[in-house]
Parts: sequence; structure tokens; C-alpha cells
Amino acid sequence: MSEIMWVILGMAVVTAVPRVVPALLVGRINLSPAVKRWLEAIPYAALGALIFPGILTVDETRPWIGLIGGATAVLLAWLRLHLLFVVGGAIAAAAVLKGMT
Repeated sequence: MSEIMWVILGMAVVTAVPRVVPALLVGRINLSPAVKRWLEAIPYAALGALIFPGILTVDETRPWIGLIGGATAVLLAWLRLHLLFVVGGAIAAAAVLKGMT
């Protein structure tokens, strides 16, 4: 087996183990309510970590445009509008502000 195949196999194992092990253990471990709440917050934290840098780099010379677009998305989501309206509203707000300045 070539060295490349060993590298690909190693990467597959390293990627699969963190996904398979929790799936196998989730039904066998009793988690405390505090740990369950902490685990439930991880997707929101990860989403925020992925989105916030993008908000600040909409226009690097005028980061306030991205911040207002993000605030618009938060406001529309708080009003419980459909996801398409939230995303569309944030894009429209950023585009209008970018076009005005």
C-alpha cells in the first residue's frame, strides 16, 4: 500500500472516531441536566463562531455595515420570521447600507 493510501486511511480513522464513539455512548451514559444544557448550547456557540467573523468582514473598512446586517438578522429572527426572510433581510440591510455609503 502506498504512503498516500496510508495517509488517507489515517485521516479517515481520525475523522470517524470522534463521530462514532459519541454515537455509541450517548444511550449508555446518564448525563446530568447541566451537562445536557451545556451540550445543547454547543451548536449555537459554533454557529456564532462561524458567523461573527463573516459579519465583521462584509466591508473591512466599514465593519458597522456587517454589524447592522447582523443586528437586522437578530431582530427578524426574534420576530420569528421564516429563515428566508431573516437571511434576505440581513442581506438587504447590508446591501442598502453598502450602496448608500
